[in-house]
Amino acid sequence: MAAITASLFIFLTTELMPIGLLTPLSASLGVSVGSVGLMVTAQGLAAGLGVPFIVAWTRRVNRRRLLTTLLAVLAVGNLITSIAPNYPLILGTRLIMGFASGVFWAIGVSMAMRIVPAKHANRAAAVVMSGISIATVVGIPLGTLLESAGDWRTTFLIWAGLSALVFLAVAVTLPPLPSANTVSVREVFELPVRNVPLRLVLVMVVFFVLGHFGAYTFVRPYLEDSTSATVGFITVVLIVFGTGGAIGNFIGGRTVDKSLRGSFIVGGLVMIAALVMLLTIGTYDFGVIAAMILWGLAFGVVQLSQINMTLSAAPETFEAAMSLNTMAYNTCIALGALIGGLFADHVGVTSVVWFGIVLVALAVILRASTGRRTTPAI
Repeated sequence: MAAITASLFIFLTTELMPIGLLTPLSASLGVSVGSVGLMVTAQGLAAGLGVPFIVAWTRRVNRRRLLTTLLAVLAVGNLITSIAPNYPLILGTRLIMGFASGVFWAIGVSMAMRIVPAKHANRAAAVVMSGISIATVVGIPLGTLLESAGDWRTTFLIWAGLSALVFLAVAVTLPPLPSANTVSVREVFELPVRNVPLRLVLVMVVFFVLGHFGAYTFVRPYLEDSTSATVGFITVVLIVFGTGGAIGNFIGGRTVDKSLRGSFIVGGLVMIAALVMLLTIGTYDFGVIAAMILWGLAFGVVQLSQINMTLSAAPETFEAAMSLNTMAYNTCIALGALIGGLFADHVGVTSVVWFGIVLVALAVILRASTGRRTTPAI
């Protein structure tokens, strides 16, 4: 369980690390902040578009062997990023790493649920998902702090070493885990056609992720522009956001059992309120802190809710449904970073916050307008 949770931590921090390093990466590589945001776009795009195919093509591969292969790709990719002489090589490397990241998101939770007794499967899923909170509390802020003490290349080199350590942990500790996924590529893509609740969940995921990551990817430039924030303060802000996410994950773990629909709606409304606070009182340090902890809390609740909504909509084909969820989620991370970058470069970084408000509001409206589901959640 610890090895799978650590894998999630490594994959997520690697994918989102450029968010905390946008400014130094831009200065070092001689490209615009919006262009550096394409590092998130490339990895998210590969993770999203490739995962349904790779999960289906590897449906007979032992999941322990598959996970170790994914971690090996991640370790080598971080190493190449740390020594790459130019931005195009970094971008291409991130694209390849994205395929590995997407497959992990599709298989990781189901692996955790299978290696424990059935009565503990739901708890196992929640434990693995805590890796998201650990990544946002520790991983991304630590990357920003390491960059300030050295440079961004050292940060990625350290993450290459951590990826290798997790690779060894998975290889040594996980039991052989034959694949439980027997769904072909054609059947994967037929799921949302035949399953209306799953289709609605995927649309909600699209709106939520576009809004959240469209705004969150450019938090550092926004704060530097609106408050002249220092690296130290930005590190604190990222830690505050992650702490809020951990609290939200804890709260969501209890509220989704009572009202999965209500958890998503309330979490989305709190996220909108946090973004409005960032626009209105975000010129003050206390306002930024308050807004970011609320934003993180809301993200933790909504994130856990949308995974439970996927399970609720397709309990018998969860791994295949999660591959579609991962496709929607990571593709929208990519598109959110891309669209946010266009807004940041051509309209101003404040516009990305408004973009986030509108898209999250659409997700909330869709969830509020659809019927209730009674299937138990994780």
